[in-house]
Amino acid sequence: MRRVAKLSAACIATAALALTATACGSTSSEKDSSSSSASAGGGKGIKIGLAYDVGGRGDRSFNDSAARGADKAEKEFGGSIKELTAKSSDTEADREQRLTDLADAGYNPIVAVGFSYATSVDKVAAKYPKVSFGLIDSVATAKNVDSITFTEEQGSYLAGVAAALKTKKDHVGFIGGVDTPLIKKFAAGYVQGVKDTNPKVKVDVQYLTHGSDLSGFASPDKGKEAASGQLDNGADVIYAAAGSSGNGSIEAVSGVKGAWAIGVDSDQYNIPGLSKYKNSILTSMVKNVDVGVYDFVKSVHDGKPLTGNQIYSLAKGGVGLATSGGFIDDIKTQLDAAKKKIVDGTVKVKTS
Repeated sequence: MRRVAKLSAACIATAALALTATACGSTSSEKDSSSSSASAGGGKGIKIGLAYDVGGRGDRSFNDSAARGADKAEKEFGGSIKELTAKSSDTEADREQRLTDLADAGYNPIVAVGFSYATSVDKVAAKYPKVSFGLIDSVATAKNVDSITFTEEQGSYLAGVAAALKTKKDHVGFIGGVDTPLIKKFAAGYVQGVKDTNPKVKVDVQYLTHGSDLSGFASPDKGKEAASGQLDNGADVIYAAAGSSGNGSIEAVSGVKGAWAIGVDSDQYNIPGLSKYKNSILTSMVKNVDVGVYDFVKSVHDGKPLTGNQIYSLAKGGVGLATSGGFIDDIKTQLDAAKKKIVDGTVKVKTS
């Protein structure tokens, strides 16, 4: 997994953008970092707009992975990054306004971080045909959009294999932030991986919120409560695909001797804010959003913007299991065998 250090940069607010965002009340946080370095080609760098999902930079998971990709591009090409963050109470109009604000302020490319932006990206991209948009975790129809998707079910299958091999109680759990089709891909792959490895293992599946309530991705207290319930019910390995809510799950697991947490999106063993719990993090299902974001930004910088759907699969290194801590070293042979079966098509991983 590519890891990119966060840049320390001065904050320069774009006045018009700040006023618009404040007026519509569609952002919960803003960050504008600027760099004086020029791109390799001697240009003025690139102005990257990031519209985060709920939780934003600092969620130690999904959004942070996207941020690493943008940070790497900024460091390499020079320029600036403008970050706007969604609230769980957002309406479609809020998401549309957020993307419009970035486009009006001259940011290009603009990356929409999360499936909830799918409809708004199509609408706004059509109005700004000269701006390149990136959409993570969903597929857009507008011609000037690069849809960046992943085979989460394949990586989650491997997480299920690891859970089945490491459980001592033949009982594991899954916590999803919201019961969306995307998060159900994580659950489906995980359950299949567990059952293919050991059919006797029980799997508890739980979602924190439902429907349009996206707070399940940004409520560590809910994640902690759900994990505590599963631990009390007998599970000793818990995989959470729930954004920053998963941090609460990891905290709960760390308090139970012999229990393991499986992280998601980022290699959570190496996240500073989770360091006190790292010895309870068995592995993480790493989803290399940073790679997808960097590839997209680079394509715009090079004058050949990616469009269509770029699928980052297990075979292409788009997803996989982190090995930090060495806790899955002893089951590497079984994990490698499972990976081979997925890559060569012997195993078809379910998405629901």
